Amino acid sequence: MTTQPATATATTAAAASARAPFAARWPLASTVSDRERGPLPHGSPGAVLRRAAEVLGEPRVPATGVGESAALDLVAGLLDDHGIDLSHPHAAAHLQPPVLQVAVDADALASASNASMDTYDSGPATLAIEQWVVRALASLAGFGPQADGVLTPGGSISNLLAVLIARDGAAAAAGIDVRRDGLRGLEQPVVFCSELAHFSVQRACAAVGLGEQAVVTIPSDENFRMRTDVLADELAKPGRTPVAVIATAGTTDFGSVDPIAPVAELARQYGAWVHVDAAYGFGALFSDRLAPLVAELSLADSVTLDLHKIGWQPAATSVLLVADRTRFAAFDRSVDYLNPADDIDSGLDGLLGRSLQTTRRPDAVKVATTLTAYGRSGLGTMLDTCHELAHAAAARVVADSNLELLAPVTLTTVLFRVAGQGLEGAAVDALQGEVRRRLLTSGRVLIGRTKLPARGGSSPRPAVVALKLTLLNPNATATDIEDLLDQVVATGLDVLTGEGAA
Repeated sequence: MTTQPATATATTAAAASARAPFAARWPLASTVSDRERGPLPHGSPGAVLRRAAEVLGEPRVPATGVGESAALDLVAGLLDDHGIDLSHPHAAAHLQPPVLQVAVDADALASASNASMDTYDSGPATLAIEQWVVRALASLAGFGPQADGVLTPGGSISNLLAVLIARDGAAAAAGIDVRRDGLRGLEQPVVFCSELAHFSVQRACAAVGLGEQAVVTIPSDENFRMRTDVLADELAKPGRTPVAVIATAGTTDFGSVDPIAPVAELARQYGAWVHVDAAYGFGALFSDRLAPLVAELSLADSVTLDLHKIGWQPAATSVLLVADRTRFAAFDRSVDYLNPADDIDSGLDGLLGRSLQTTRRPDAVKVATTLTAYGRSGLGTMLDTCHELAHAAAARVVADSNLELLAPVTLTTVLFRVAGQGLEGAAVDALQGEVRRRLLTSGRVLIGRTKLPARGGSSPRPAVVALKLTLLNPNATATDIEDLLDQVVATGLDVLTGEGAA
């Protein structure tokens, strides 16, 4: 089903005075029919999950089925009554946007084909589609004709593949065949990233045998960007093998972009792989206004991007791009029952040598359809709309004495908190958690929470709990966000005065 919210118009004076009004209506998919309800079902998590389980009945495979229509009706009703509605304008917790209806329709086509990306005879059309998508995105990133890439099940897996490629390259440079002999002989391998980098970096290092302790986190500056002076000092320490330096283009909480060019220059002085985790920020390339934030992506050896964030695609739609396709050589496999050598020589090869997966669904179908339907300008307008909403929200927070803005807006996230007059320290942190929980269990508002890192220097402050808006609904309006923040303020006052449910 498709939502048809009102035309978005920036009404916050501070935002409207600096920017022209925007207008957009986008066909977004939803499984929830009650537009008045809110983004979540009402009730505690335990109660909601119990009600959903009761709809399904006893957890066993039935001896006989109820038929296709009845089964679809049951599941559709469950999602409608007990599911999430990301197309609701008060859904603003995570980098989890509503999805375009055309992408859902195209994804159904991909599922119906049941094609796989490993070999030519598992789906020639979808093979061509993924290659087209990868080339188009590599070109958008500024990579040359030697670039290549692969679609993956998510940004964490894209980062894993990048670390794996970097590990193999560092080992090869030291004369070690890591695939055959493991990491023996590789002197203290380390991977560098910002303290604000995604936790998947640690997971990737653990998965490829480097260990989480191989990750050296670099502090961020007052703009939440990696400090290159500290990176330079860490790279210069002897007795270690720099495997990779990972910059983040669009940190999860702040949308901040590390200084890619200086990071890349430092990394290459020590022979380290340069990876940019642009899972969030890559989509800035769709916008003329925001593209300069990530203009240096072409300096990377590899880039992660998630179109199920800025891209409005059903999850999961991640891509790993590499500047040099020969770096995928470590994944090459010739298997007698899939791609024997003479078949490869005859052009019957597929994309088995790009991934750790064998069977891999054709997720590129929905991407190609969306890019063809909307083009860069259409997706850029959607992002600009969300960017405007974030600025409008920040302006409202600044204007309200009950709220406190904690960071400037870069992409589409807004970090703030309820002021908590009369409270200090841990009590203010506890207030944020209670406000968010009450809003979630009410079902009316879905917002996120996080913790800002401590800061030293001339203006020191401890780490603090924050509330977070992640605004990725291009059909939401400034009025919607005003209403959302009104409910945050009202809930905060209820908590402070001891009213309402605990």
